[in-house]
Amino acid sequence: MTPGFGSLMQDVLWCFSQVKGTIDTGVTESDIISTVEFNHTGELLATGDKGGRVVIFQREQESKNQPHRRGEYNVYSTFQSHEPEFDYLKSLEIEEKINKIRWLPQQNAAYFLLSTNDKTVKLWKVSERDKRPEGYNLKDEDGRLRDPSMITVLRVPVLRPMDLMVEATPRRVFANAHTYHINSISVNSDYETYMSADDLRINLWNFEITNQSFNIVDIKPANMEELTEVITAAEFHPHHCNTFVYSSSKGTIRLCDMRTAALCDRHAKFFEEPEDPSNRSFFSEIISSISDVKFSHSGRYIMTRDYLTVKVWDLNMENRPIETYQVHDYLRSKLCSLYENDCIFDKFECVWNGSDSVIMTGSYNNFFRMFDRNTKRDVTLEASRENSKPRAILKPRKVCVGGKRRKDEISVDSLDFSKKILHTAWHPSENIIAVAATNNLYIFQDKVN
Repeated sequence: MTPGFGSLMQDVLWCFSQVKGTIDTGVTESDIISTVEFNHTGELLATGDKGGRVVIFQREQESKNQPHRRGEYNVYSTFQSHEPEFDYLKSLEIEEKINKIRWLPQQNAAYFLLSTNDKTVKLWKVSERDKRPEGYNLKDEDGRLRDPSMITVLRVPVLRPMDLMVEATPRRVFANAHTYHINSISVNSDYETYMSADDLRINLWNFEITNQSFNIVDIKPANMEELTEVITAAEFHPHHCNTFVYSSSKGTIRLCDMRTAALCDRHAKFFEEPEDPSNRSFFSEIISSISDVKFSHSGRYIMTRDYLTVKVWDLNMENRPIETYQVHDYLRSKLCSLYENDCIFDKFECVWNGSDSVIMTGSYNNFFRMFDRNTKRDVTLEASRENSKPRAILKPRKVCVGGKRRKDEISVDSLDFSKKILHTAWHPSENIIAVAATNNLYIFQDKVN
């Protein structure tokens, strides 16, 4: 186990740390957070929103005079990653909304990240500047060109200190390769390639080449009327650069090996749980659609999230998951109204903690759930401004289904389905989590005694 990861329920008390975002009631659509991602060290935390903006938070150094206060995350850089576009060939508007952000491991002083909207992936470089050159020969200090006849002496330019500036510059734009909406991007462990997946195809890109990609999966049928499933998420194995998985709207997961063929239409492994006929209903197919798939850090397991459950699969066992966790089983009786208000199509994500021992995923009413794989205990916590006093301990929440309601319980009928936790992130080595609730980003950490 990673140091600092104790048993979730016994040793870890979660405390409120920070909340970022406006408190106004009039939240605009463009302010809604659409993705959250820590970098590989956990020093940076990036969010993308529906307005196409990326905000990067940097963790402050811990102060020696306040050892109990661990470093807070403050805004480091904000930039407009994507703009709204129009596809004239198809007469389609392309939203600027950021679907996913993925960090590249840091190789030098600069940071690199990929961000994508529905159609275009961009590689951004985020770097610091705290010096500026002065003493040009051909230009004056304002940047205007000087008259060459007036230059009588040569000057040696010098670097002068200046206020720290953080610059975000687009280094590559990977466009025009997807007919359908991009739902996933994943950086390969070779750090030379990455993949982007849409409903029917997965493309493999080289970071240096923007004008061509290799199509590695294509499930588009010759006749679109025969279409029975779509790709919902895809991810590379954390250590084997030839292996990746993708999930489908039919609740299946395919593991592919790029060494067997250039086009991975034939999977190496196929993970599917047989359906219990007694549970079959009109909604079965919709709620079995997988909205997220994640390899564990060890690479031994895959986690998948569907509408009601999180499942953990062992790579060596294809016929059923080794663990199934009920996220909000009390919603089974509400599927009809959830279908009518379109909530049944919400795409919840799931994350592992740094040691793969705890799983986190979101729910409604700004609730999020944690499952301890060792003790099999679980907890429901809430991201709300009510208990957002510094170091306030989060009280576990309980939802009651019918019958008598205890004082601290909330009835399933009074849950707010407009408040949903779709996107969360877990620090790679510490008990620090980031939870996106509409336009607010909550940061919680474990209570240090």
